[in-house]
Amino acid sequence: MLRKTFENEIQQLKEDVLQLGSMVEQAILDSVEALKKRDVKASEKVFQEDQQINQKRFDIENKLMVLIATQQPMARDLRLLASTMEIISELERMGDYAKGIANINIRMGDAPLLKPLIDVPRMAQIGADMLRRALIAFVNEDVEMAKSIPIQDDEVDALYNQVYHELMMFIIQDPKSIERANWLLWVAHNLERVADRVTNICERTVFIVTGEMKEIKSTDDEFWKGQHN
Repeated sequence: MLRKTFENEIQQLKEDVLQLGSMVEQAILDSVEALKKRDVKASEKVFQEDQQINQKRFDIENKLMVLIATQQPMARDLRLLASTMEIISELERMGDYAKGIANINIRMGDAPLLKPLIDVPRMAQIGADMLRRALIAFVNEDVEMAKSIPIQDDEVDALYNQVYHELMMFIIQDPKSIERANWLLWVAHNLERVADRVTNICERTVFIVTGEMKEIKSTDDEFWKGQHN
Protein backbone atom coordinates (compact mmCIF):
# COMPACT_ATOMS: atom_id res chain seq x y z
CA MET A 1 0.00 0.00 0.00
CA LEU A 2 1.40 3.40 -0.99
CA ARG A 3 2.05 5.84 1.86
CA LYS A 4 -0.65 8.22 0.60
CA THR A 5 -3.21 5.41 0.55
CA PHE A 6 -2.14 4.33 4.03
CA GLU A 7 -2.58 7.89 5.32
CA ASN A 8 -6.06 8.00 3.78
CA GLU A 9 -6.92 4.77 5.58
CA ILE A 10 -5.70 6.27 8.86
CA GLN A 11 -7.80 9.38 8.31
CA GLN A 12 -10.88 7.22 7.68
CA LEU A 13 -10.14 5.28 10.87
CA LYS A 14 -10.01 8.51 12.85
CA GLU A 15 -13.32 9.60 11.39
CA ASP A 16 -14.82 6.23 12.36
CA VAL A 17 -13.54 6.70 15.92
CA LEU A 18 -15.12 10.17 16.03
CA GLN A 19 -18.41 8.69 14.89
CA LEU A 20 -18.23 5.98 17.55
CA GLY A 21 -17.39 8.62 20.15
CA SER A 22 -20.38 10.70 19.09
CA MET A 23 -22.66 7.67 19.47
CA VAL A 24 -21.29 7.03 22.96
CA GLU A 25 -21.55 10.68 23.99
CA GLN A 26 -25.19 10.79 22.91
CA ALA A 27 -25.94 7.53 24.74
CA ILE A 28 -24.50 8.94 27.98
CA LEU A 29 -26.53 12.15 27.76
CA ASP A 30 -29.70 10.35 26.66
CA SER A 31 -29.47 7.77 29.44
CA VAL A 32 -29.27 10.45 32.13
CA GLU A 33 -32.00 12.57 30.55
CA ALA A 34 -34.29 9.52 30.41
CA LEU A 35 -33.59 8.81 34.07
CA LYS A 36 -34.20 12.43 35.03
CA LYS A 37 -37.59 12.35 33.29
CA ARG A 38 -38.28 8.72 34.31
CA ASP A 39 -38.85 8.00 30.63
CA VAL A 40 -38.63 4.22 30.41
CA LYS A 41 -39.19 4.10 26.63
CA ALA A 42 -36.24 6.43 26.10
CA SER A 43 -34.13 4.18 28.33
CA GLU A 44 -35.19 1.12 26.33
CA LYS A 45 -34.02 2.93 23.18
CA VAL A 46 -30.59 3.62 24.73
CA PHE A 47 -30.39 0.00 25.87
CA GLN A 48 -31.18 -1.34 22.40
CA GLU A 49 -28.90 1.09 20.57
CA ASP A 50 -25.91 -0.17 22.53
CA GLN A 51 -25.78 -2.96 19.94
CA GLN A 52 -25.00 -0.34 17.29
CA ILE A 53 -22.13 0.96 19.41
CA ASN A 54 -20.77 -2.56 19.80
CA GLN A 55 -21.05 -3.21 16.06
CA LYS A 56 -19.28 0.03 15.21
CA ARG A 57 -16.47 -0.90 17.58
CA PHE A 58 -16.10 -4.33 15.93
CA ASP A 59 -16.09 -2.78 12.44
CA ILE A 60 -13.26 -0.43 13.41
CA GLU A 61 -11.37 -3.26 15.09
CA ASN A 62 -11.56 -5.33 11.91
CA LYS A 63 -10.15 -2.44 9.86
CA LEU A 64 -7.33 -2.05 12.36
CA MET A 65 -6.47 -5.74 12.24
CA VAL A 66 -6.29 -5.66 8.45
CA LEU A 67 -3.97 -2.65 8.46
CA ILE A 68 -1.71 -4.16 11.13
CA ALA A 69 -1.57 -7.51 9.32
CA THR A 70 -1.01 -6.15 5.81
CA GLN A 71 1.20 -3.12 6.45
CA GLN A 72 3.45 -4.34 9.27
CA PRO A 73 3.60 -0.80 10.66
CA MET A 74 6.58 0.30 12.69
CA ALA A 75 7.22 2.95 15.35
CA ARG A 76 4.70 5.80 15.28
CA ASP A 77 2.25 4.11 12.90
CA LEU A 78 2.15 1.03 15.10
CA ARG A 79 1.62 3.18 18.20
CA LEU A 80 -1.28 4.89 16.46
CA LEU A 81 -2.96 1.67 15.36
CA ALA A 82 -2.43 -0.11 18.68
CA SER A 83 -3.66 2.93 20.62
CA THR A 84 -6.72 3.24 18.43
CA MET A 85 -7.54 -0.36 19.32
CA GLU A 86 -7.39 0.59 23.01
CA ILE A 87 -9.42 3.77 22.48
CA ILE A 88 -12.33 2.02 20.78
CA SER A 89 -12.35 -0.48 23.65
CA GLU A 90 -12.60 2.42 26.12
CA LEU A 91 -15.46 3.89 24.08
CA GLU A 92 -17.33 0.61 24.02
CA ARG A 93 -17.07 0.38 27.81
CA MET A 94 -18.42 3.91 28.14
CA GLY A 95 -21.35 2.81 26.02
CA ASP A 96 -21.86 -0.01 28.52
CA TYR A 97 -22.04 2.56 31.31
CA ALA A 98 -24.79 4.42 29.45
CA LYS A 99 -26.59 1.12 28.90
CA GLY A 100 -26.24 0.41 32.62
CA ILE A 101 -27.87 3.73 33.49
CA ALA A 102 -30.69 2.97 31.07
CA ASN A 103 -31.12 -0.43 32.67
CA ILE A 104 -31.39 1.13 36.13
CA ASN A 105 -34.21 3.40 34.95
CA ILE A 106 -36.03 0.40 33.46
CA ARG A 107 -35.59 -1.69 36.60
CA MET A 108 -36.89 1.09 38.83
CA GLY A 109 -40.36 0.55 37.39
CA ASP A 110 -42.85 2.97 38.93
CA ALA A 111 -40.67 3.91 41.89
CA PRO A 112 -40.03 7.67 42.04
CA LEU A 113 -36.52 9.09 42.19
CA LEU A 114 -35.22 9.43 45.71
CA LYS A 115 -34.26 13.02 44.95
CA PRO A 116 -34.34 15.39 41.97
CA LEU A 117 -31.29 14.93 39.76
CA ILE A 118 -29.04 17.98 39.84
CA ASP A 119 -25.43 16.84 40.22
CA VAL A 120 -25.84 13.65 38.16
CA PRO A 121 -26.76 15.52 34.93
CA ARG A 122 -23.80 17.85 35.57
CA MET A 123 -21.53 14.82 35.83
CA ALA A 124 -22.90 13.54 32.52
CA GLN A 125 -22.42 16.89 30.81
CA ILE A 126 -18.83 17.27 32.02
CA GLY A 127 -18.01 13.68 31.06
CA ALA A 128 -19.51 14.15 27.59
CA ASP A 129 -17.56 17.38 27.11
CA MET A 130 -14.33 15.70 28.22
CA LEU A 131 -14.97 12.83 25.80
CA ARG A 132 -15.63 15.14 22.87
CA ARG A 133 -12.44 17.13 23.46
CA ALA A 134 -10.36 14.01 24.11
CA LEU A 135 -11.30 12.62 20.70
CA ILE A 136 -10.51 15.94 19.02
CA ALA A 137 -7.09 15.80 20.70
CA PHE A 138 -6.69 12.22 19.46
CA VAL A 139 -7.61 13.05 15.86
CA ASN A 140 -5.33 16.10 15.82
CA GLU A 141 -2.63 14.28 17.84
CA ASP A 142 -2.58 17.32 20.15
CA VAL A 143 -0.50 16.45 23.21
CA GLU A 144 -1.10 19.67 25.14
CA MET A 145 -4.85 19.43 24.71
CA ALA A 146 -4.80 15.78 25.76
CA LYS A 147 -2.83 16.63 28.90
CA SER A 148 -5.22 19.43 29.89
CA ILE A 149 -8.47 17.43 29.77
CA PRO A 150 -8.02 15.08 32.78
CA ILE A 151 -8.05 18.08 35.13
CA GLN A 152 -11.84 18.07 34.70
CA ASP A 153 -11.92 14.62 36.24
CA ASP A 154 -11.56 16.43 39.57
CA GLU A 155 -14.91 18.15 38.97
CA VAL A 156 -16.58 14.82 38.26
CA ASP A 157 -15.02 13.26 41.37
CA ALA A 158 -16.19 16.18 43.51
CA LEU A 159 -19.75 15.82 42.20
CA TYR A 160 -19.63 12.07 42.79
CA ASN A 161 -18.56 12.61 46.40
CA GLN A 162 -21.36 15.12 46.86
CA VAL A 163 -23.94 12.69 45.47
CA TYR A 164 -22.54 9.91 47.65
CA HIS A 165 -22.76 11.94 50.86
CA GLU A 166 -26.28 13.15 50.07
CA LEU A 167 -27.47 9.61 49.42
CA MET A 168 -25.86 8.35 52.63
CA MET A 169 -27.82 11.01 54.54
CA PHE A 170 -31.05 9.77 52.96
CA ILE A 171 -30.23 6.21 54.04
CA ILE A 172 -29.39 7.31 57.59
CA GLN A 173 -32.66 9.23 57.86
CA ASP A 174 -34.72 6.45 56.29
CA PRO A 175 -33.13 2.98 55.99
CA LYS A 176 -36.01 1.91 53.74
CA SER A 177 -34.61 4.23 51.04
CA ILE A 178 -31.45 2.15 50.61
CA GLU A 179 -32.54 0.49 47.34
CA ARG A 180 -33.48 3.76 45.64
CA ALA A 181 -30.28 5.36 46.96
CA ASN A 182 -28.22 2.49 45.55
CA TRP A 183 -29.77 2.97 42.11
CA LEU A 184 -28.63 6.59 41.99
CA LEU A 185 -25.26 5.71 43.46
CA TRP A 186 -24.65 3.24 40.62
CA VAL A 187 -25.61 5.91 38.10
CA ALA A 188 -23.10 8.34 39.62
CA HIS A 189 -20.47 5.59 39.75
CA ASN A 190 -20.92 4.87 36.03
CA LEU A 191 -20.49 8.55 35.18
CA GLU A 192 -17.40 8.80 37.36
CA ARG A 193 -15.93 5.86 35.43
CA VAL A 194 -16.67 7.59 32.13
CA ALA A 195 -14.37 10.44 33.13
CA ASP A 196 -11.67 7.96 34.18
CA ARG A 197 -11.80 6.27 30.78
CA VAL A 198 -11.57 9.62 29.01
CA THR A 199 -8.30 10.12 30.87
CA ASN A 200 -7.10 6.78 29.46
CA ILE A 201 -7.84 8.06 25.94
CA CYS A 202 -5.81 11.20 26.65
CA GLU A 203 -2.89 9.09 27.85
CA ARG A 204 -3.03 7.07 24.62
CA THR A 205 -2.91 10.26 22.56
CA VAL A 206 0.23 11.39 24.37
CA PHE A 207 1.73 7.92 23.78
CA ILE A 208 1.03 8.09 20.03
CA VAL A 209 2.98 11.32 19.68
CA THR A 210 5.76 10.93 22.25
CA GLY A 211 6.17 7.16 22.58
CA GLU A 212 5.90 7.56 26.36
CA MET A 213 3.08 5.80 28.23
CA LYS A 214 2.59 7.85 31.37
CA GLU A 215 -0.29 8.39 33.75
CA ILE A 216 -1.66 11.90 33.47
CA LYS A 217 -2.00 13.21 37.00
CA SER A 218 -4.97 15.26 38.12
CA THR A 219 -4.77 17.78 40.96
CA ASP A 220 -6.50 15.24 43.20
CA ASP A 221 -3.70 12.78 42.51
CA GLU A 222 -1.15 15.37 43.59
CA PHE A 223 -3.15 16.08 46.74
CA TRP A 224 -3.22 12.45 47.80
CA LYS A 225 0.44 12.04 46.93
CA GLY A 226 1.21 14.92 49.27
CA GLN A 227 -0.89 13.39 52.01
CA HIS A 228 1.09 10.13 51.89
CA ASN A 229 4.61 11.59 51.65
